[in-house]
Formats: sequence, structure tokens, C-alpha cells
Amino acid sequence: MPDHFERQMRIALLIDADNAPSEKIDEILTELSTLGEINVRRAYGNWTKPGLQGWQGRLLEFAILPMQQFDYSKHKNATDMAMTVDAMELLYNDKPDAFGIVSSDADFTPLVMHLRSKGAAVYGFGAQQTPKPFVNACSRFLYLESLVGDDTGAPPQTEAQPPASTVHATSHKTEGAAAKVPAPANLRIPGPQLRGDSRLMNLLRFAVQASQDESGWARVGAVGQQIGNKTSFDARNYGYPTLTKLLAATGAFELRDEGTARVSVRDRRAAANASGGRPQGDAQGA
Repeated sequence: MPDHFERQMRIALLIDADNAPSEKIDEILTELSTLGEINVRRAYGNWTKPGLQGWQGRLLEFAILPMQQFDYSKHKNATDMAMTVDAMELLYNDKPDAFGIVSSDADFTPLVMHLRSKGAAVYGFGAQQTPKPFVNACSRFLYLESLVGDDTGAPPQTEAQPPASTVHATSHKTEGAAAKVPAPANLRIPGPQLRGDSRLMNLLRFAVQASQDESGWARVGAVGQQIGNKTSFDARNYGYPTLTKLLAATGAFELRDEGTARVSVRDRRAAANASGGRPQGDAQGA
């Protein structure tokens, strides 16, 4: 085997079937498969419940191992505890490079923080009402509403995402939802509404500023890494397939070399300050 060969990232997928729709598992697997090999696939729930019958065909179709967990008391399931125990066992024994956690339950937040502190990336998937502590704890979090197929059948890519063949699974390759999302994730949020989201705009501007060169230009890939090192973020949660498209939609940034690996971005306000005037096309003053 050549010395330069790099194995794929090993991913353990753990699904809280009590808090996840079976209809989205195909899209979730497609998303994770762009990052590495999903060696472990487990779904947790009390499979005696009629509400989980929709999972049966999906478990067989995608080779997902069902993990039975009876409810120890009424009106409260024990799925989250079973998933947590298994995640810890996998972390210290099998040592996967990353975990996929499918749930909208904020109780998994301490688990996610611990996994990341031990060097494992965590890719979260949940409904749009998922509490922000869980969302922001993940390396990247995608709302299930944003996971829709495109015309080519391939998932949208982000400029900040490294090749899937590498094993280095750290938060620098991530994007997920940090700022407030004021509309359903599968709808494209218009530019004026994006500019009105001060948290989003500050996040983007600070990342560009931290990554820019002497002329004020920053590679979009570097901007994505900067954001990923700070919080969970993904442009698709705003309805845009890539970070470049989101930056362009705000109208607050200039772009050059679009469509190439060298695509770069510059804050229009910074460019205006440098030239002593206001650049054309920034009528909103965002």
C-alpha cells in the first residue's frame, strides 16, 4: 500500500428513532457518505411502539441495526441514555473519527461536547425546532427540512469541506446552524432578510475579516473554516447550496473567481473604506 494513501474517515451513525423521521434517512446517509465510510449504523427505540413501524423497511433497506430499548417508566423513553452509553463505548473502544447523531433532543448536548473534546467530529441532524445548545455543540448541524435532493442526485457541497477521503475529522470542515433562521430551512431566505439578521452578518463579516489578505480579499474556503472553528453553520439551513451563494445573496460582499477553487470574498464596507467611497451595488448599506 502506498505511503501516501489516506483512509476514509470512519463514522458511527446513531439514530434516536423516537425523535427522527424515517423518511429522511436516505438523505442523511447520502450526506455522511460524502465525508467518509459509515461503519456503524444503529437506530434506537422501543420497537414495540406502533409509532416506529415506519422504520422497519428503512432499517432493512439501509442495513441499520435496530437497538431495542424498553421504556422503564410511563411517558418517558430511555433511548437517549442507551445511545449515550453506546456512543461512549464506541468512542473509547472502536475510536471512530466522527459521529452522526440524528435527534432533535437537547439532552444529547453534553454527549456531543464530550465527543468533540476527545477529538471526534459530530455531525448532527434534527428538526428545525431543535434547541440551539444542541445545534451549536455539533461540528456541523443540518436541519432535516434542508435535506432535499437536487437534479443530479448528489448532495450540495460547501467550499469549506475537505475531500471525503481524508481521515482528519475536526470542526474546520464544518458548517451547521448558528444564527437565527427566520424561515423554513428548505426555503431560500431573500437578501434583505439575511442582511437584517445581525448575528448572521456579524458571523460572516468577522470570518471574512479574520481570513482576509492585505487587499481585503479572503478565500471562501478559509472563511468557512473560520466559521466552523467558531460555531456550527451550514448555508443550506438558509436555503443556499454553498457558502459562496449565501455570501452573494446578502449583497454585502464582493466575489471574484466564482466557479473556481480560488473563489474569494471581500466585505463591501471594507472596500469602500479603503477607496474612500461607497461601492456600487451596496445600496442597502448592510
